[in-house]
Amino acid sequence: MHEQLINSTIKKFKAGFKAEPEHIFLSPGRINIIGEHVDYSDGFVLPAAIDKYICFAVRKLPQTNFCTIIAKDLGEEYAFDVTMEIKPVQQMWMNYILGVFSQLQKPENVFCGMEIVFSSTIPMGAGLSSSAALECGFAYILNELFDLQLSKKEIAVIGQKSEHSFAGVQCGIMDQFASVFGKKDKVIMLDCHSLEHQYFDADLKGYSLLLFDSCVKHNHLTSGYNERRKDVEHGKKVLWENFPETEKFRDFTLAMLDHVKEEMGSISYKRCLYLLKEIHRVEMAAKAISEGNIEYLGILLTETHAGLSTEFEVSCNELDFLVESALQYEGVLGARIMGGGFGGCSINLIQENKAEEVIKAINEKYLEQFNIQMKVYQVKISEGIKEYTNEYII
Repeated sequence: MHEQLINSTIKKFKAGFKAEPEHIFLSPGRINIIGEHVDYSDGFVLPAAIDKYICFAVRKLPQTNFCTIIAKDLGEEYAFDVTMEIKPVQQMWMNYILGVFSQLQKPENVFCGMEIVFSSTIPMGAGLSSSAALECGFAYILNELFDLQLSKKEIAVIGQKSEHSFAGVQCGIMDQFASVFGKKDKVIMLDCHSLEHQYFDADLKGYSLLLFDSCVKHNHLTSGYNERRKDVEHGKKVLWENFPETEKFRDFTLAMLDHVKEEMGSISYKRCLYLLKEIHRVEMAAKAISEGNIEYLGILLTETHAGLSTEFEVSCNELDFLVESALQYEGVLGARIMGGGFGGCSINLIQENKAEEVIKAINEKYLEQFNIQMKVYQVKISEGIKEYTNEYII
C-alpha cells in the first residue's frame, strides 16, 4: 500500500515542480494500546507506530531561500522564506511545519530553499496522530538534509513543542515519540517522565487490533483537551501542597487522593483518579503482553474505556455505542476509545477468525443508530520515520 502512496506523491512533485524529488521520507501514524491522557502526567504509555504514513517527496534548492510545500490531499500550497522570522499562519496544517522550523532557526543552522510535496494514508481526525507524523517527519527531513545532528529524542520534543506553540494543543510527548521511535512488530513502553523506554514483542496470538472510526470529531476536541489539562493541573497542585515530598505524580496513592478530595473538588478528583488508575493499568498491560496473556490485556482495555467515559469524560455517544456493541460479540476481548477523545476511533482486540463477522454486525448497528457509515482500519505495527529507498522494505 505504501508504494501507491509514494508513487502518487512523486507524481504530484513532478507535476508541481517539474523535477524529480531527491529524497522520499515516510513518517508513520501511531496507535496507543493503552495509557490515554497520562503522557502529560508522568505516566507510562504503550504506543506503536503503524503502517499508515505521511509520505514526503523532497528536493533541496541551494540557489534560493524559499521553501515551497504542497499539501497534495488538501490541494493547498504554502511558501516561506527560511531566513525570515516565522509566525503562525491561518492554514493549520502549515503551523505544524512552521512550529518545527521556528525552533531550528538558530545561528548555527544554515538553511536553503526546498521543494516538498506530502500526502498521507493516515486518516485525519481519527486519533492516529497525523499531526505528530507531520511535525516529526519535517524535523527528520531538516535533520537529514542539513546535518543538524539532532537525536531521535530531540526530534520528538521539537514536534511536541510545535504543537504547543503553533497549534495551541498542550499535548504530551507520546505521539511524537511513537512516530520517531517505532519498531516493526514491537510496542513501546515509554516513561513520559524520563523518556526512558523499552520494547515488547507485539505477539497477539491470533488476535488483531482493529480500529473502528466513528467518523465524528466533535468541535470541542482542542478546548476539551486543554480543559482536562487545567483540571489535572489543579488536582496536582492540591496533591503536592499536601504531600510535598512526593517526587512524581504517579507516586501519589489513591489514599492520598481521597485525603484531598474535598479540597480538590469533584471534577479534578475524577480526572486524577482516572490517571492514577490508568498509569497502573499500563504497567499491567505491558506485563500481560510480555507474558502472552492477551485475555487480561482485553480486560484492561475495557477498564480504560470506562474510565475515559465516566471519570475523564472525553468519550461521546458514538464511541460509547461502538465500544459497548463490540463487547457483546464472541471473540472480542476488549475495546476502548483511542486518542484525545470527543470522536475518532475505538481500538478493539478481536480474534482474527471472528473479525469479519464482528465488523459486519457493528457496521450495520452503527449505521442504523447514527446514520453514519463507520470506517474500519486494520493496522500493522511498523517502523518509525525512515528515508525510503528501494532496498528498504517496510
